Amino acid sequence: MDAIAEILDAKLRSWEPETAEDVRRRVAQVIELADEGTLDLLRSREQEQAVLDLIDAPPR
Repeated sequence: MDAIAEILDAKLRSWEPETAEDVRRRVAQVIELADEGTLDLLRSREQEQAVLDLIDAPPR
């Protein structure tokens, strides 16, 4: 088994049930995006949100 899968398995057993379920859902979404070849779209949304956060940030 891949090292990251082993870490995830251990963490899922140690986290609160609500946290573990949220992580399971998110990992399932990433797997689905990777299978569809659309994982790069997720990165674009993250970059878009980062820009929006900068725009909304209070002036220094």
